[in-house]
Amino acid sequence: MRTVCVYCGSNTGARPVYAERAAALGARLAREDVAVVYGGGNVGLMGVVADAALAAGGEVIGVIPEQLVGWEVAHTGLTRLEVVANMHERKARMFDLSDGFIALPGGFGTLDEMFEMLTWRQLGIGDKPCAFLDVEGFFAPLVAMMETMVAERFLHPDQRRDLWHGDDIDAMLGWMRAYRPARADKWLDGKRRGELR
Repeated sequence: MRTVCVYCGSNTGARPVYAERAAALGARLAREDVAVVYGGGNVGLMGVVADAALAAGGEVIGVIPEQLVGWEVAHTGLTRLEVVANMHERKARMFDLSDGFIALPGGFGTLDEMFEMLTWRQLGIGDKPCAFLDVEGFFAPLVAMMETMVAERFLHPDQRRDLWHGDDIDAMLGWMRAYRPARADKWLDGKRRGELR
């Protein structure tokens, strides 16, 4: 695992612990010689992760759409900053650059990006590990919603288990390095629409 994409908020959140954990993750990835791929911003938890990794001697690659550069939020001190045309290109490029994906607390953008990676994996487009690094139970309601998806038969139990959720960075990195993707069928009854009777 040479590169990890970190999705996280462009705000720092209501409590200092969010930034503390973001900094701990950035520094830890640098010490493990794992390059950080992220959204290229210098604001919020995004900037905290990047700055912590850089301060610890790590490599940080930012991928940012032109629109956000225009809003003057691009981080100018990165190892490399790639400017792309739009959000769709950003997601695809971050996927190509990364061996795995970690979500820290954030808003719509964080969830959008992580769930797109989960969907791509579900459809067989990718087979890279996805982990939610929790901070003070931030992701607990989201994980409960996933359990509801399983219970109501919108999500295969193996696909629910095919992502990591917790607050221990050591355990998360160990899981990511040992990851083997689930081979569960997306269709719970084993039938695609054209085969239904």
